[in-house]
Amino acid sequence: MTDLTADPANTKSISYRFRSKRDILLREFLLKVRHDNRSTCRIVDLGGGAAYWERVGTEWLSDNGFAVTCINHAEGELTRDSMTTGPISLRVGDACNLVDFADDSFDIVHSNSVIEHVGGWTRMSSFAHEVRRLAPAYYVQTPNFWFPVDPHFYRVPMIHWLPTPARASVHRKIKAGWSGPAKDFDTGMRLAESNVMLSPAQMKHLFPDAEHRFERVAFLPKSIIATRARRIQ
Repeated sequence: MTDLTADPANTKSISYRFRSKRDILLREFLLKVRHDNRSTCRIVDLGGGAAYWERVGTEWLSDNGFAVTCINHAEGELTRDSMTTGPISLRVGDACNLVDFADDSFDIVHSNSVIEHVGGWTRMSSFAHEVRRLAPAYYVQTPNFWFPVDPHFYRVPMIHWLPTPARASVHRKIKAGWSGPAKDFDTGMRLAESNVMLSPAQMKHLFPDAEHRFERVAFLPKSIIATRARRIQ
């Protein structure tokens, strides 16, 4: 896969086409769980930013009564986005530990390709707990471990199936994704540990009350989408 096919900002890329299809499914899900008895339906996007929602459509969000709060762990991830004055607000926070927010502080939790970046299993479990408690409904997407291409390091198919030290060595030798090669072994290890892709079984364990579906390419399950339209009492 080349930079052209992997670039989500390029309208001719494979990545852009997948995200466009995903945006349509997301809009359908948001409308499905829309709370008609509220003037505004509150969405919290864990690990997201304004650029993502601008692609979904700020006018569409406003017209349908949605307000989005994007929470990201690094202020730099937010300041790179345009500071919109519409339905999107930005806030710094740890998505694995949102103690400032009570249960059901929002109507919908959204997360796109974030859970694989939060750290090891303990933090993934904490992230999933926050997703499940912050709103009655949620939408969580993540790349599938069993798909042969890691979208973060798309230049080297099956790299994510290698042991961590082997991945670090690969990162030192070649440019596996958007950046690299790594300048030293420490940087290679950080790249190798920068994302931990999940299997369908792991996602079902983390989100047992969700409907799980696959996004496919050439009939292969490329990514996993876990959704819950409402909390089952």
